[in-house]
Amino acid sequence: MKQPHAFITGIAGFAGSFLAEELLAHDYKVSGSVLARESTRNIKQIQNDIKLIKLDVQKPHECSRRIKLLNPDFIFHLAAFSSVGQSFKSEVLTYKVNFEGTLNILNAASELKNLSKLVYISSADCYGVFKPVNKTLTENQPFNPISPYAVSKAAAEFLCKFFFARYGFPVAIARSFNHAGPRQSDNFVVSSFGKQIAQIEKNSREPIIHVGDLSTKRDFSDVRDIVRGYRLLAEKGKSGEVYQFCSGKAITIKQILEFFLKMSNKNIIVRTDNSLLRKNDIPCLRGNNQKAEKKLGFQPKFTLNQTLQDTLNYWREIL
Repeated sequence: MKQPHAFITGIAGFAGSFLAEELLAHDYKVSGSVLARESTRNIKQIQNDIKLIKLDVQKPHECSRRIKLLNPDFIFHLAAFSSVGQSFKSEVLTYKVNFEGTLNILNAASELKNLSKLVYISSADCYGVFKPVNKTLTENQPFNPISPYAVSKAAAEFLCKFFFARYGFPVAIARSFNHAGPRQSDNFVVSSFGKQIAQIEKNSREPIIHVGDLSTKRDFSDVRDIVRGYRLLAEKGKSGEVYQFCSGKAITIKQILEFFLKMSNKNIIVRTDNSLLRKNDIPCLRGNNQKAEKKLGFQPKFTLNQTLQDTLNYWREIL
């Protein structure tokens, strides 16, 4: 039986690097795209086992040429402008990368004769604000995006569904809730807390941790669980369908911080930073993962405590 070939856009990113490891562990041939000056630190331990190409998803002809040459069996489209907060400052770039970039990848992939599946990585941020605010969300919850990032992701989902409906294109959508773990950028709350505590432990900053709104609730999973879900979706998922990947539990950011503070022996002061407060924020995001569990066999394995400990240890090593 032929070894399946998977191509990952954004392979050197947080989730992309873990997905590459997941696929290699399951005997896939793996290739992936990086930007011209992008750091490959996240994939240095597997660089000899994968093929890397330079590709900007904003360039349609390059996407077409590169993907045709690679001729993969599976495509995982992770490359994105991924920060909700930064998307307000870089609105046009967010739409270009997340919407037009997805269109370019879909068009390039539609030229392949033997593509088994394209997995598009979307986000629970597409749901935006809804009532009641504490409800558990399923895949059929209507969209109400409240950030440029969420708008771009929702629009790209509609694009994927259009390609399926119009052309029978083999695309499935992974709608992920928050995930964390080692290698995540400190633009994201869990990684930011981990980095700040590691810096305090090394006496490279004053013993004050800067926080935004601690009352919001999020459904956190470990990135290693989430990327296993992506692989299962490629192998077992139905084209044209959406699958949520989440833990099914919501926890406040305050509780996340309390977990972290217990992991350190330093006395740390918590201080609210107004620059970290968003005018619009979703009070609670909690997902239902029953569809992924029943149809794909998705089961989270990592505890939140393990995820946070591994994140903190990552920053301790990096610093």
